[in-house]
Amino acid sequence: MVRPARLLVVIGLFAAPASAWAEASDAPKGAAVTVLKATKSCFDNTVEVSGLILARDETAVRPDRPGLKVAEVLVDPGDAVKASQNLARLNLPEGGSTMIQAPVAGTIASSSATIGAFASGRGEALFTIIARNEFDLVGLVPSAEIGKLAPNQSARIHVVGAGDFDGSIRRVAPTVEPNSQLGQAFIGIHGDHRLLINSFGRAVIKIGQSCGVAVPLTAVLYDPAGTVVQVVRQQRVETKRVEIGLMSGGLIEIRGGLNEGDAVVARAGALLREGDPVRPVMASTDTPATK
Repeated sequence: MVRPARLLVVIGLFAAPASAWAEASDAPKGAAVTVLKATKSCFDNTVEVSGLILARDETAVRPDRPGLKVAEVLVDPGDAVKASQNLARLNLPEGGSTMIQAPVAGTIASSSATIGAFASGRGEALFTIIARNEFDLVGLVPSAEIGKLAPNQSARIHVVGAGDFDGSIRRVAPTVEPNSQLGQAFIGIHGDHRLLINSFGRAVIKIGQSCGVAVPLTAVLYDPAGTVVQVVRQQRVETKRVEIGLMSGGLIEIRGGLNEGDAVVARAGALLREGDPVRPVMASTDTPATK
């Protein structure tokens, strides 16, 4: 009776490890990696331009006859004026006085008018007006980029100390400076704004749009032969050589070599190689790599 009892114990010891080994053989192998599906996205093709804010049109105000003397100054630089508004009173040589008026609405940019000074139609302007408060960002553009610009292309303009404004290209200079190889673009700022002349600004000009497959920048690897992404197919790593395009908001356009819906390794790295077994974990929508 003792020997059968021992035999049962021996069988039990060998049966349990066999079951555990069967479960282990069915378990996923390899490291866990975060993956996401390649999706379609649209990218704006842009050109950045930096430059100075200048008045689009400055109107000089002078009397139409000589021999007048300034008797009273009614406005100062920085004042907003309306068309036909009185700017100064001038004494006539033969007695009496006359008023000099603003030919256009705008802002007084500068004034040389002082009481007792003579005013002439040929001398220094009494007032300079920023006509209609219209401003341009006059920016410098490399010769390689200037050919992409054209009138009416939309722009978003940031003016230091003033904020952001909408605008569009009014004109592009037909030549570039020979030494710097920079050309000028005149970008009109939309709306009636009070801006400081010669303040610094930067514009982002939209020259087109491209829509296609996109992945996070972290999913792209660079090597001497080009660019690649790592995808997971049947729980193994595959390396795909891709052609990249535009970049925006942490995403990069893939113009060839990848299909929409492919499971892409969110953070590609040299530790993963072709054919490695992995356990893919789908990234959540708020994963930083997918933003």
